[in-house]
Amino acid sequence: MRVGIYLNPGDRAYRMALRSEIYVDKTGLLAQLDRLLDTAQRFVCISRPRRFGKTMAADMVSAYYDRTVDGAELFAGRIITKALSFAACRNRYDVIHVNMQTFLSAASSMEELLRLLYEELAEDIQEVYPDVRAGTRRSLPSLLQHAFQVTQRPFVIVIDEWDCIIREYREDKDAQERYLDFLRDLLKDRTYVALAYMTGILPIKKYGTHSALNMFDEYSMTSPGPFAPFFGFTTAEVQALCRRYHMEFACVKAWYDGYAFPGVGEIYSPRSVVAAMLHGTLDTYWNQTETFQALRIYIDLDFGGLRAAVIRLIAGECIPIETGTFNNDMTTFHTADDVLTLLVHLGYLAYDRATSRVHVPNREVMMEFVNAISVGGWDEVVRAIKASNELLQAVWRQDEAAVAAGVEAAHFETSQLAYHDENALACTISLAFYAAREYYDCYRELPAGKGFADIVFVPRTQYAEKLALVIELKWNKDAATAIRQIREKQYVKALQSYHGKIILVGINYDRKTKEHTCQIEMVEPFCGKKTCTELK
Repeated sequence: MRVGIYLNPGDRAYRMALRSEIYVDKTGLLAQLDRLLDTAQRFVCISRPRRFGKTMAADMVSAYYDRTVDGAELFAGRIITKALSFAACRNRYDVIHVNMQTFLSAASSMEELLRLLYEELAEDIQEVYPDVRAGTRRSLPSLLQHAFQVTQRPFVIVIDEWDCIIREYREDKDAQERYLDFLRDLLKDRTYVALAYMTGILPIKKYGTHSALNMFDEYSMTSPGPFAPFFGFTTAEVQALCRRYHMEFACVKAWYDGYAFPGVGEIYSPRSVVAAMLHGTLDTYWNQTETFQALRIYIDLDFGGLRAAVIRLIAGECIPIETGTFNNDMTTFHTADDVLTLLVHLGYLAYDRATSRVHVPNREVMMEFVNAISVGGWDEVVRAIKASNELLQAVWRQDEAAVAAGVEAAHFETSQLAYHDENALACTISLAFYAAREYYDCYRELPAGKGFADIVFVPRTQYAEKLALVIELKWNKDAATAIRQIREKQYVKALQSYHGKIILVGINYDRKTKEHTCQIEMVEPFCGKKTCTELK
């Protein structure tokens, strides 16, 4: 059976993934696609950040539908074999599989790119189907329609890195529109298309008042839909890998968790998890696919409220954003929310669809933010971060004056934040205690006892010698009141599974004097019988 380079390319790429030391079965994706074959919903666009498994999935989709592949053998033992559609849908189609990055790298203009794409596919079709007279066809849609008439087999069209042209020609609107119009003419209303499956980083580019590719259903970082479990690793998958490679799950979670999709729960960066398992070391693996300058370009943009938003994100806060105005490109920004939405699609921020809020997902990405602000323009924030280790040391040795002075300095360094209530004070405190994230899991507004503890730091398993911290903040009152509230409302009940001593920290900001004060006490572990006051 004849095969081509782009037409029915076979299964070699997917077999390489199967032969890898770590392979996580994502073939459930195929059952979702089977439902869409030859329907009005046959146009699917998946957008995820770099190294989230998009190319492996594209190779899998291609091998699954490619009629030259023995799918029964290739997918034996995989999840997809349990689907009723497996026997009926696998390996029944002609597959066209292209990675647009290949053509982008070979072409110096949009005209050359489209010409190369046509010539390569025409040569493949002529080779596989000699009866199809490619030379008389002046366009790719005409050529594919003729091939379909000859064979009566519709195509599954897989386009990987579909948006690399949008990213490369980011300032060339004419080139972008020509490319989008080309894809529309190739795919829309074409009976030869059984399924069109595209992957990229960005959602489909809009121009004018509509999208040229409005026939596509899009599944992105802000709206993953039923494809949520198939890009990124789930908690269960990471736990299984941790058991296999004898890695501490809590540590892996702190480094690489933070994304979450409705109905699926937590999602981990697959590139980072795989590298950590194979190397036996937790490090910044996903970030190595980009430089910190890529992030810095966007957070340095001069939009109202963006700088304060970035500071709050680095402090560990979740902030609300509006994603609907984002134009799905890398240059058209009208608000700070547009920039933050781009960072969601690039993987630098995680989006909670239920609350419409974003946050920095994990330690790995947080380090990238710190790297991005370390060069120019963010000196005051960098100073606060660098001073955070000294502040943490002061808490450990219960030096109230030093803690008050450290918080005072952090407030000065982040003076552009609106500082008018306990929420603003909490943001300053979170940034001031940045160094604590090395040793602790941090919780804001943690349900505890008879209320909510403002900030609680619980030491991670490998740092069990560190003391837990319960921090209560007051605005225009006094630090003693903060300590009294911790005791009276029994906030230490939040630490019932913790068995070490606990440091209570009360911090107050006086609006008149513009000064911070601090009171620190230590208590024994919560025993489940006595209150914190009785323990005193």
